[in-house]
Amino acid sequence: MMFCASVTRHVREAIRRFAASNQGNIAVIFAITLVPLISFVGAAIDYSRANRARSTMQAALDSTALMLSKDFNEGRITASEIEAKAKIYFAELYTNKDSTVTSVEATYTPKDSSGASNVVVTGSGYVISDFIKIAGYPQLNFKTDATASWGTARMRVAMVLDVTGSMASDNKMPNLKTAAKDMITTLSKLNKITGDVYISIIPFSRDVNIGTGSPGPADWVTGWAAWEAEPAAIVPPADKITNWKNYGPGSACPFRNKKFQCVETRVSGSNQTNKIPNSGDICPGVDSGTTNYYNGCYTSVYKGTSSDVTLCTGSSGCSCNNAAIDGVGSGDCSCTGSGSSKVCKQTLRDYDHTWQPNLRSTWNGCVKDREQNYDTTIDEPKLGDAATQFVVEQYKDCPKALTPMSNQWTALTTSIDALSPAGNTNQQIGAAWGGLSLSVQKAPLFPPAKDSGYTYNDYLVLVSDGINTENRFSNKSWEIDARQKMLCDNLKKAPHNIKIFALQINTSTTNPDPISAVLQDCGKGTDGTDNFQMITSAADTASAFQNITTQLSKLRVTR
Repeated sequence: MMFCASVTRHVREAIRRFAASNQGNIAVIFAITLVPLISFVGAAIDYSRANRARSTMQAALDSTALMLSKDFNEGRITASEIEAKAKIYFAELYTNKDSTVTSVEATYTPKDSSGASNVVVTGSGYVISDFIKIAGYPQLNFKTDATASWGTARMRVAMVLDVTGSMASDNKMPNLKTAAKDMITTLSKLNKITGDVYISIIPFSRDVNIGTGSPGPADWVTGWAAWEAEPAAIVPPADKITNWKNYGPGSACPFRNKKFQCVETRVSGSNQTNKIPNSGDICPGVDSGTTNYYNGCYTSVYKGTSSDVTLCTGSSGCSCNNAAIDGVGSGDCSCTGSGSSKVCKQTLRDYDHTWQPNLRSTWNGCVKDREQNYDTTIDEPKLGDAATQFVVEQYKDCPKALTPMSNQWTALTTSIDALSPAGNTNQQIGAAWGGLSLSVQKAPLFPPAKDSGYTYNDYLVLVSDGINTENRFSNKSWEIDARQKMLCDNLKKAPHNIKIFALQINTSTTNPDPISAVLQDCGKGTDGTDNFQMITSAADTASAFQNITTQLSKLRVTR
């Protein structure tokens, strides 16, 4: 346009000089030069209009390509709908009224040799010429295109979910399940090619349940000696339980006043029993002091000897109800005489007791933290190296088993449905297993190998409704938080480079928890971004998850 103004200025000056000239041949010369001058100016104007129309089309096509790539990757349109949607977007974006659009076409390429998918949008049109049509050019045609590429980046997401007992209140668990399943559904639509998206589910309470398969998680754990040990509360039993040698089939459970009950079978969590069964197995159940099951039974074997114990004499109230061992059958007690001569005696059999641990196959899959400082890393557990391995325990409130990296969307949502709230809070062990599920290692979860032709973005979504209350080493929240902070820092650093999104559900109106400083810190990105959210209503869980999902779904598109 500056060029056109310059030419016009020169024409005006030439006309002014012509009007002032008194030489007769100037008119002839001007007449000869006027036609090409006007044609040159007109051509510049026509080409300027065409160039402006082409630039406007380019901007509209760029935006159209980006919008198509976003819609396609978020599952709002299919490949067959791309071209129709391109025409709609372009019509809304193209604002030049001085031109006529002849075609808008869109082509989708699923994957090229670089591993990228792309959509190319091409447009063409023309402007009617005002000046150069006298030279045989009635219109000026133009054509341009825009490309949006994606797919060289793949996504892996570990969903680390609090399933502790407090999640049973304020409708938190149902809202968490709905929000988590919605996230899975949305992210699954980004899986255009197998391997684009993988998700793991890591429920946590005080422990994490890693499953019991072998070969598999069970081969990378330690602590079996403690798991198989007899209850410390009654070791040695003769010092803890009166008349221990006399307990056998038919006797009352001797542990009722020792913080735990007997169970019917050797399997932890079976129904409680008040009396020792005829098998003679005395099987302690859960210790209410530690919320752990005991993994074994005392086998009672009759020694063939017995002794009589006088329960009472000479009293009107003297009877077999005064048994030396509560619950022994009446057949073991007899009374003779009457009045002041009445005597009631109980026959006590003598038994040997041997502790027999349960088979390790009855382990429920729960593990607690490993040795410090491995508790703050996601270094690979190693066979034969106990310090690197997680420690087994038979936690009463063991959560549902974790789900390693998977793209089986139905199975993932089913695992969410199975979650139930129980137990104390240890965010650190949940985050540790979330990190392990993302890492490409041989053990213990065997994530799918990463294709060298792609870049991978690893994300960890850590959700909890409260402060840390208990781990293997402490029940002081500040001590657990300090270890968790070190873990989160390590996850965010190279070589892991895991981006953590942290969400605190804090719904109590009478005694709310303080904002979790460690969750805030975990959600702080190495690039300065703040990926921490706190919600005060369980109903807001869905929108908080959607905020995270939106960030995860952002495309890295290039033109």
